[in-house]
Amino acid sequence: MNTYLYLTNFGIAVGALMISIFGLILSMAVQYSENGYKKYFVLLFGFLMAYSASNIAVWVVSEKPGYAYMLASYISLFFESLFSSLLLPLLTMFLLFCAGKSYKKSAAFYCAAALWFAYFVLLIITQFTDWIYYYNADNQYFRGPFYAVLLVPPVLLMAVNLITLFCYRKLIPVKQKRAFFIYIIVPLVCMVVQMFFYGLLMTVLGSAVSALILLLIILFDQLDKYVKQTRENANLRANTLMLQMRPHFVYNTLTSIFCMIEDNPVKAKEVTGNFTNYLRNNFTAIAQDKPIPFTKELEHTKAYLAVEQARFEGQIFFEFDTPVINFRLPALTLQPIVENAIKHGLDPELDPLYISVLTREAENGVEISVTDTGPGFGEIDNDEPHIALKNIRERLELMCGGTLTLTPREQGGTEVTVFIPEKAFK
Repeated sequence: MNTYLYLTNFGIAVGALMISIFGLILSMAVQYSENGYKKYFVLLFGFLMAYSASNIAVWVVSEKPGYAYMLASYISLFFESLFSSLLLPLLTMFLLFCAGKSYKKSAAFYCAAALWFAYFVLLIITQFTDWIYYYNADNQYFRGPFYAVLLVPPVLLMAVNLITLFCYRKLIPVKQKRAFFIYIIVPLVCMVVQMFFYGLLMTVLGSAVSALILLLIILFDQLDKYVKQTRENANLRANTLMLQMRPHFVYNTLTSIFCMIEDNPVKAKEVTGNFTNYLRNNFTAIAQDKPIPFTKELEHTKAYLAVEQARFEGQIFFEFDTPVINFRLPALTLQPIVENAIKHGLDPELDPLYISVLTREAENGVEISVTDTGPGFGEIDNDEPHIALKNIRERLELMCGGTLTLTPREQGGTEVTVFIPEKAFK
Protein backbone atom coordinates (compact mmCIF):
# COMPACT_ATOMS: atom_id res chain seq x y z
CA MET A 1 0.00 0.00 0.00
CA ASN A 2 1.35 3.43 -0.91
CA THR A 3 2.14 5.92 1.82
CA TYR A 4 -0.54 8.41 0.75
CA LEU A 5 -3.34 5.84 0.94
CA TYR A 6 -2.03 4.51 4.25
CA LEU A 7 -1.99 7.97 5.84
CA THR A 8 -5.42 8.79 4.41
CA ASN A 9 -6.99 5.65 5.87
CA PHE A 10 -5.23 6.06 9.19
CA GLY A 11 -6.41 9.68 9.40
CA ILE A 12 -9.97 8.62 8.58
CA ALA A 13 -9.88 5.99 11.34
CA VAL A 14 -8.53 8.49 13.89
CA GLY A 15 -11.19 11.03 12.84
CA ALA A 16 -13.91 8.41 13.31
CA LEU A 17 -12.54 7.61 16.79
CA MET A 18 -12.61 11.32 17.78
CA ILE A 19 -16.19 11.68 16.55
CA SER A 20 -17.16 8.56 18.52
CA ILE A 21 -15.57 9.86 21.72
CA PHE A 22 -17.32 13.20 21.30
CA GLY A 23 -20.65 11.45 20.67
CA LEU A 24 -20.22 9.27 23.76
CA ILE A 25 -19.41 12.26 26.00
CA LEU A 26 -22.36 14.22 24.61
CA SER A 27 -24.72 11.26 25.08
CA MET A 28 -23.72 10.87 28.72
CA ALA A 29 -23.71 14.61 29.49
CA VAL A 30 -27.17 15.55 28.22
CA GLN A 31 -29.64 15.68 31.13
CA TYR A 32 -32.98 16.18 29.39
CA SER A 33 -32.80 13.11 27.12
CA GLU A 34 -35.11 10.21 27.94
CA ASN A 35 -33.45 7.17 29.50
CA GLY A 36 -34.08 4.87 26.51
CA TYR A 37 -32.45 7.32 24.10
CA LYS A 38 -29.46 7.82 26.37
CA LYS A 39 -28.86 4.05 26.71
CA TYR A 40 -28.97 3.57 22.96
CA PHE A 41 -26.52 6.35 22.16
CA VAL A 42 -24.11 5.29 24.90
CA LEU A 43 -24.07 1.78 23.41
CA LEU A 44 -23.91 3.11 19.85
CA PHE A 45 -20.90 5.33 20.42
CA GLY A 46 -19.28 2.72 22.66
CA PHE A 47 -19.43 0.23 19.78
CA LEU A 48 -18.25 2.92 17.35
CA MET A 49 -15.26 3.66 19.57
CA ALA A 50 -14.34 -0.05 19.65
CA TYR A 51 -14.91 -0.25 15.88
CA SER A 52 -12.68 2.77 15.19
CA ALA A 53 -9.98 1.66 17.65
CA SER A 54 -9.88 -1.80 16.06
CA ASN A 55 -9.63 -0.17 12.65
CA ILE A 56 -6.69 1.92 13.81
CA ALA A 57 -5.03 -1.22 15.15
CA VAL A 58 -5.47 -2.86 11.74
CA TRP A 59 -3.59 -0.07 10.03
CA VAL A 60 -0.87 0.04 12.68
CA VAL A 61 0.06 -3.65 12.41
CA SER A 62 -0.76 -4.32 8.75
CA GLU A 63 2.04 -5.16 6.27
CA LYS A 64 4.58 -5.63 9.03
CA PRO A 65 6.27 -9.00 8.53
CA GLY A 66 6.22 -11.65 11.18
CA TYR A 67 3.77 -14.15 12.62
CA ALA A 68 2.94 -11.96 15.64
CA TYR A 69 1.92 -9.03 13.42
CA MET A 70 -0.12 -11.29 11.17
CA LEU A 71 -1.95 -12.69 14.21
CA ALA A 72 -2.56 -9.14 15.48
CA SER A 73 -3.96 -8.23 12.05
CA TYR A 74 -6.42 -11.13 12.12
CA ILE A 75 -7.54 -10.26 15.66
CA SER A 76 -7.87 -6.52 14.95
CA LEU A 77 -9.83 -7.09 11.73
CA PHE A 78 -12.08 -9.62 13.46
CA PHE A 79 -13.07 -7.16 16.18
CA GLU A 80 -13.42 -4.34 13.68
CA SER A 81 -15.90 -6.45 11.69
CA LEU A 82 -17.66 -7.65 14.84
CA PHE A 83 -18.27 -4.21 16.37
CA SER A 84 -19.32 -2.69 13.06
CA SER A 85 -21.91 -5.45 12.60
CA LEU A 86 -23.38 -4.91 16.08
CA LEU A 87 -24.49 -1.43 15.06
CA LEU A 88 -27.18 -2.85 12.75
CA PRO A 89 -29.32 -5.01 15.10
CA LEU A 90 -28.86 -2.28 17.71
CA LEU A 91 -30.45 0.15 15.26
CA THR A 92 -33.34 -2.27 14.71
CA MET A 93 -34.04 -2.28 18.45
CA PHE A 94 -33.86 1.51 18.61
CA LEU A 95 -36.23 1.92 15.67
CA LEU A 96 -38.75 -0.30 17.42
CA PHE A 97 -38.27 1.65 20.65
CA CYS A 98 -38.95 4.98 18.92
CA ALA A 99 -42.06 3.47 17.32
CA GLY A 100 -43.30 2.30 20.73
CA LYS A 101 -42.93 -1.39 19.86
CA SER A 102 -41.39 -4.18 21.93
CA TYR A 103 -38.43 -5.81 20.19
CA LYS A 104 -39.27 -9.09 21.94
CA LYS A 105 -42.51 -9.31 19.95
CA SER A 106 -41.15 -8.01 16.65
CA ALA A 107 -40.41 -10.17 13.59
CA ALA A 108 -38.03 -7.44 12.40
CA PHE A 109 -35.80 -7.89 15.43
CA TYR A 110 -35.64 -11.68 15.10
CA CYS A 111 -34.87 -11.33 11.40
CA ALA A 112 -32.09 -8.87 12.23
CA ALA A 113 -30.76 -11.19 14.94
CA ALA A 114 -30.71 -14.14 12.51
CA LEU A 115 -28.85 -12.14 9.87
CA TRP A 116 -26.32 -10.94 12.43
CA PHE A 117 -25.75 -14.51 13.61
CA ALA A 118 -25.17 -15.59 10.00
CA TYR A 119 -22.62 -12.80 9.63
CA PHE A 120 -20.92 -13.86 12.86
CA VAL A 121 -20.66 -17.46 11.63
CA LEU A 122 -19.12 -16.29 8.34
CA LEU A 123 -16.68 -14.18 10.32
CA ILE A 124 -15.61 -17.19 12.38
CA ILE A 125 -15.17 -19.32 9.25
CA THR A 126 -13.05 -16.57 7.74
CA GLN A 127 -10.46 -16.95 10.50
CA PHE A 128 -9.67 -20.50 9.36
CA THR A 129 -9.96 -20.22 5.56
CA ASP A 130 -8.90 -17.90 2.75
CA TRP A 131 -12.34 -17.89 1.11
CA ILE A 132 -13.38 -14.40 2.17
CA TYR A 133 -10.17 -12.58 3.12
CA TYR A 134 -6.70 -13.54 4.33
CA TYR A 135 -3.22 -12.29 5.14
CA ASN A 136 -0.18 -13.72 3.34
CA ALA A 137 3.17 -14.49 4.88
CA ASP A 138 4.20 -10.82 4.51
CA ASN A 139 1.11 -9.76 6.49
CA GLN A 140 -0.55 -8.24 3.43
CA TYR A 141 -4.36 -8.22 3.25
CA PHE A 142 -6.17 -9.85 0.30
CA ARG A 143 -9.81 -10.48 -0.49
CA GLY A 144 -10.81 -14.05 -1.21
CA PRO A 145 -13.09 -15.28 -4.00
CA PHE A 146 -16.17 -15.19 -1.75
CA TYR A 147 -15.54 -11.80 -0.16
CA ALA A 148 -18.89 -10.46 -1.36
CA VAL A 149 -20.68 -13.19 0.62
CA LEU A 150 -19.56 -11.57 3.87
CA LEU A 151 -21.30 -8.35 2.84
CA VAL A 152 -24.68 -9.99 2.18
CA PRO A 153 -25.90 -10.14 5.84
CA PRO A 154 -25.02 -6.47 6.58
CA VAL A 155 -26.73 -5.29 3.40
CA LEU A 156 -29.82 -7.36 4.26
CA LEU A 157 -29.71 -5.96 7.80
CA MET A 158 -29.77 -2.44 6.37
CA ALA A 159 -32.71 -3.47 4.20
CA VAL A 160 -34.52 -4.80 7.29
CA ASN A 161 -33.96 -1.48 9.04
CA LEU A 162 -35.23 0.46 6.02
CA ILE A 163 -38.35 -1.73 5.84
CA THR A 164 -38.89 -1.34 9.60
CA LEU A 165 -38.56 2.43 9.25
CA PHE A 166 -41.08 2.42 6.39
CA CYS A 167 -43.58 0.20 8.22
CA TYR A 168 -43.55 2.33 11.36
CA ARG A 169 -43.08 5.71 9.65
CA LYS A 170 -46.37 7.04 11.04
CA LEU A 171 -45.31 6.24 14.61
CA ILE A 172 -41.94 8.01 14.43
CA PRO A 173 -41.61 11.84 14.45
CA VAL A 174 -40.69 13.42 11.10
CA LYS A 175 -37.28 14.71 12.25
CA GLN A 176 -36.34 11.32 13.64
CA LYS A 177 -37.40 9.58 10.41
CA ARG A 178 -35.05 11.78 8.41
CA ALA A 179 -32.24 11.14 10.88
CA PHE A 180 -32.75 7.36 10.68
CA PHE A 181 -32.77 7.48 6.89
CA ILE A 182 -29.46 9.35 6.86
CA TYR A 183 -27.99 6.94 9.40
CA ILE A 184 -28.91 3.91 7.27
CA ILE A 185 -28.09 5.27 3.82
CA VAL A 186 -24.73 6.96 4.46
CA PRO A 187 -22.88 3.80 5.69
CA LEU A 188 -24.53 1.80 2.88
CA VAL A 189 -23.20 4.22 0.27
CA CYS A 190 -19.78 4.15 1.93
CA MET A 191 -19.81 0.35 1.86
CA VAL A 192 -20.58 0.33 -1.87
CA VAL A 193 -17.81 2.86 -2.53
CA GLN A 194 -15.38 0.79 -0.48
CA MET A 195 -16.24 -2.33 -2.52
CA PHE A 196 -15.38 -0.66 -5.82
CA PHE A 197 -12.43 1.45 -4.67
CA TYR A 198 -10.25 -1.21 -3.14
CA GLY A 199 -8.02 0.00 -0.32
CA LEU A 200 -9.92 3.21 0.47
CA LEU A 201 -11.45 3.17 3.95
CA MET A 202 -14.91 4.81 4.02
CA THR A 203 -17.39 2.79 6.07
CA VAL A 204 -16.00 3.59 9.52
CA LEU A 205 -16.06 7.34 8.89
CA GLY A 206 -19.52 7.20 7.32
CA SER A 207 -20.84 5.26 10.33
CA ALA A 208 -19.39 7.74 12.84
CA VAL A 209 -20.57 10.86 10.99
CA SER A 210 -24.09 9.51 10.38
CA ALA A 211 -24.32 8.41 14.04
CA LEU A 212 -23.39 11.92 15.19
CA ILE A 213 -26.01 13.41 12.85
CA LEU A 214 -28.58 10.99 14.27
CA LEU A 215 -27.63 11.97 17.83
CA LEU A 216 -27.80 15.72 17.18
CA ILE A 217 -31.16 15.59 15.39
CA ILE A 218 -32.73 13.45 18.11
CA LEU A 219 -31.22 15.57 20.88
CA PHE A 220 -32.67 18.74 19.34
CA ASP A 221 -36.01 16.96 19.02
CA GLN A 222 -35.80 15.90 22.67
CA LEU A 223 -34.85 19.45 23.64
CA ASP A 224 -37.95 20.81 21.90
CA LYS A 225 -40.11 18.34 23.81
CA TYR A 226 -38.34 19.17 27.08
CA VAL A 227 -38.85 22.92 26.63
CA LYS A 228 -42.48 22.42 25.65
CA GLN A 229 -43.12 20.17 28.65
CA THR A 230 -41.37 22.59 30.99
CA ARG A 231 -43.46 25.45 29.65
CA GLU A 232 -46.64 23.41 30.09
CA ASN A 233 -45.63 22.51 33.65
CA ALA A 234 -44.94 26.16 34.48
CA ASN A 235 -48.30 27.21 33.05
CA LEU A 236 -50.03 24.42 34.95
CA ARG A 237 -48.40 25.46 38.23
CA ALA A 238 -49.32 29.09 37.63
CA ASN A 239 -52.90 28.23 36.73
CA THR A 240 -53.21 25.87 39.69
CA LEU A 241 -51.99 28.57 42.06
CA MET A 242 -54.39 31.07 40.49
CA LEU A 243 -57.33 28.71 40.92
CA GLN A 244 -56.36 28.15 44.53
CA MET A 245 -56.47 31.92 45.16
CA ARG A 246 -59.65 32.66 43.20
CA PRO A 247 -62.46 31.04 45.27
CA HIS A 248 -61.64 33.06 48.40
CA PHE A 249 -61.43 36.31 46.44
CA VAL A 250 -64.63 35.59 44.46
CA TYR A 251 -66.58 34.70 47.61
CA ASN A 252 -65.49 37.86 49.44
CA THR A 253 -66.21 40.09 46.44
CA LEU A 254 -69.70 38.69 45.94
CA THR A 255 -70.38 39.13 49.65
CA SER A 256 -69.24 42.76 49.46
CA ILE A 257 -71.45 43.41 46.44
CA PHE A 258 -74.40 41.81 48.24
CA CYS A 259 -73.92 44.18 51.20
CA MET A 260 -73.56 47.22 48.91
CA ILE A 261 -76.76 46.60 46.95
CA GLU A 262 -79.03 47.99 49.66
CA ASP A 263 -76.74 50.65 51.12
CA ASN A 264 -75.11 51.95 47.93
CA PRO A 265 -76.61 50.47 44.73
CA VAL A 266 -74.61 52.81 42.49
CA LYS A 267 -71.35 51.60 43.97
CA ALA A 268 -72.57 47.98 43.87
CA LYS A 269 -73.25 48.41 40.15
CA GLU A 270 -69.79 49.88 39.58
CA VAL A 271 -68.06 47.08 41.51
CA THR A 272 -70.10 44.46 39.65
CA GLY A 273 -68.94 45.94 36.33
CA ASN A 274 -65.30 45.93 37.41
CA PHE A 275 -65.61 42.43 38.81
CA THR A 276 -67.19 41.18 35.56
CA ASN A 277 -64.40 42.81 33.57
CA TYR A 278 -61.83 41.22 35.87
CA LEU A 279 -63.36 37.74 35.51
CA ARG A 280 -63.57 38.05 31.73
CA ASN A 281 -59.90 39.03 31.48
CA ASN A 282 -58.94 36.32 33.95
CA PHE A 283 -60.61 33.49 32.07
CA THR A 284 -59.23 34.78 28.78
CA ALA A 285 -55.72 34.91 30.25
CA ILE A 286 -55.83 31.27 31.34
CA ALA A 287 -56.14 30.12 27.73
CA GLN A 288 -53.21 32.26 26.50
CA ASP A 289 -50.01 30.37 25.72
CA LYS A 290 -48.29 33.31 24.02
CA PRO A 291 -47.40 36.81 25.25
CA ILE A 292 -50.25 39.34 25.15
CA PRO A 293 -50.20 43.16 24.77
CA PHE A 294 -49.31 44.96 27.99
CA THR A 295 -52.46 47.07 27.66
CA LYS A 296 -54.58 43.93 28.14
CA GLU A 297 -52.69 42.96 31.29
CA LEU A 298 -52.91 46.56 32.52
CA GLU A 299 -56.70 46.59 32.01
CA HIS A 300 -56.97 43.31 33.93
CA THR A 301 -54.90 44.71 36.81
CA LYS A 302 -56.88 47.94 37.03
CA ALA A 303 -60.18 46.04 37.13
CA TYR A 304 -58.83 43.88 39.96
CA LEU A 305 -57.58 46.90 41.92
CA ALA A 306 -60.89 48.74 41.46
CA VAL A 307 -62.71 45.79 43.06
CA GLU A 308 -60.25 45.55 45.94
CA GLN A 309 -60.31 49.30 46.55
CA ALA A 310 -64.10 49.21 46.79
CA ARG A 311 -63.94 46.32 49.26
CA PHE A 312 -61.24 47.94 51.41
CA GLU A 313 -62.24 51.56 51.12
CA GLY A 314 -59.67 53.90 52.60
CA GLN A 315 -57.12 51.09 53.07
CA ILE A 316 -55.73 50.70 49.53
CA PHE A 317 -54.37 53.42 47.27
CA PHE A 318 -52.64 52.94 43.96
CA GLU A 319 -51.11 54.91 41.14
CA PHE A 320 -50.04 54.06 37.60
CA ASP A 321 -47.19 55.70 35.74
CA THR A 322 -47.01 53.72 32.50
CA PRO A 323 -45.70 55.83 29.61
CA VAL A 324 -44.27 52.69 27.95
CA ILE A 325 -47.06 50.34 26.85
CA ASN A 326 -46.11 49.04 23.39
CA PHE A 327 -44.76 45.66 24.36
CA ARG A 328 -45.99 42.15 25.12
CA LEU A 329 -45.68 39.91 28.16
CA PRO A 330 -47.12 36.59 29.39
CA ALA A 331 -50.72 36.79 30.58
CA LEU A 332 -51.15 36.83 34.37
CA THR A 333 -47.84 38.56 35.04
CA LEU A 334 -48.67 41.99 36.45
CA GLN A 335 -52.05 41.20 38.07
CA PRO A 336 -50.79 38.34 40.30
CA ILE A 337 -47.86 40.52 41.43
CA VAL A 338 -50.27 43.27 42.49
CA GLU A 339 -52.54 40.68 44.14
CA ASN A 340 -49.58 39.36 46.13
CA ALA A 341 -48.81 42.88 47.29
CA ILE A 342 -52.37 43.30 48.60
CA LYS A 343 -52.73 39.84 50.06
CA HIS A 344 -49.50 40.02 52.03
CA GLY A 345 -49.21 43.78 52.52
CA LEU A 346 -52.69 44.84 53.63
CA ASP A 347 -53.21 44.93 57.38
CA PRO A 348 -56.13 46.87 58.97
CA GLU A 349 -53.96 47.51 62.03
CA LEU A 350 -51.25 49.20 59.95
CA ASP A 351 -51.22 52.28 57.75
CA PRO A 352 -53.03 52.15 54.39
CA LEU A 353 -51.29 50.21 51.64
CA TYR A 354 -49.89 52.20 48.73
CA ILE A 355 -49.12 50.40 45.49
CA SER A 356 -47.30 51.96 42.55
CA VAL A 357 -47.02 50.47 39.06
CA LEU A 358 -44.68 52.08 36.58
CA THR A 359 -43.05 51.19 33.27
CA ARG A 360 -39.81 52.53 31.86
CA GLU A 361 -37.48 51.84 29.00
CA ALA A 362 -34.39 49.87 29.89
CA GLU A 363 -31.33 48.72 27.98
CA ASN A 364 -32.53 46.21 25.36
CA GLY A 365 -36.05 46.08 26.78
CA VAL A 366 -38.67 47.41 29.16
CA GLU A 367 -38.97 47.26 32.95
CA ILE A 368 -42.17 47.07 34.99
CA SER A 369 -41.84 48.03 38.63
CA VAL A 370 -44.45 47.25 41.31
CA THR A 371 -43.74 48.77 44.71
CA ASP A 372 -45.78 48.61 47.89
CA THR A 373 -45.57 49.98 51.43
CA GLY A 374 -46.49 46.73 53.16
CA PRO A 375 -44.40 44.89 55.76
CA GLY A 376 -42.60 42.95 53.04
CA PHE A 377 -41.32 39.41 53.29
CA GLY A 378 -37.89 37.81 53.49
CA GLU A 379 -35.96 36.74 50.42
CA ILE A 380 -35.39 33.25 51.78
CA ASP A 381 -38.88 32.59 53.14
CA ASN A 382 -40.48 29.55 51.52
CA ASP A 383 -43.98 31.02 51.66
CA GLU A 384 -46.87 31.49 49.30
CA PRO A 385 -45.83 34.82 47.76
CA HIS A 386 -42.50 33.29 46.74
CA ILE A 387 -44.30 30.30 45.17
CA ALA A 388 -46.50 32.63 43.12
CA LEU A 389 -43.56 34.78 42.02
CA LYS A 390 -41.51 31.69 41.18
CA ASN A 391 -44.23 30.53 38.78
CA ILE A 392 -44.39 33.98 37.18
CA ARG A 393 -40.60 34.00 36.87
CA GLU A 394 -40.60 30.59 35.13
CA ARG A 395 -43.28 31.66 32.67
CA LEU A 396 -41.39 34.88 31.91
CA GLU A 397 -38.18 32.98 31.19
CA LEU A 398 -39.84 30.36 29.00
CA MET A 399 -42.29 32.52 27.06
CA CYS A 400 -40.25 35.65 26.37
CA GLY A 401 -36.83 35.37 28.03
CA GLY A 402 -37.84 37.86 30.74
CA THR A 403 -36.76 38.06 34.37
CA LEU A 404 -38.34 38.86 37.74
CA THR A 405 -36.45 40.22 40.75
CA LEU A 406 -37.67 40.81 44.29
CA THR A 407 -36.09 43.56 46.40
CA PRO A 408 -36.97 44.75 49.94
CA ARG A 409 -37.28 48.55 50.11
CA GLU A 410 -35.26 50.50 52.67
CA GLN A 411 -38.29 52.58 53.68
CA GLY A 412 -40.41 49.45 54.05
CA GLY A 413 -42.33 47.30 51.65
CA THR A 414 -41.24 45.43 48.58
CA GLU A 415 -40.32 46.17 44.97
CA VAL A 416 -40.88 43.58 42.25
CA THR A 417 -39.18 44.35 38.94
CA VAL A 418 -40.04 42.56 35.70
CA PHE A 419 -37.75 42.89 32.69
CA ILE A 420 -39.13 42.14 29.21
CA PRO A 421 -36.42 41.90 26.52
CA GLU A 422 -36.84 43.79 23.28
CA LYS A 423 -36.92 40.58 21.24
CA ALA A 424 -40.26 39.71 22.89
CA PHE A 425 -41.93 42.75 21.35
CA LYS A 426 -41.83 41.27 17.85
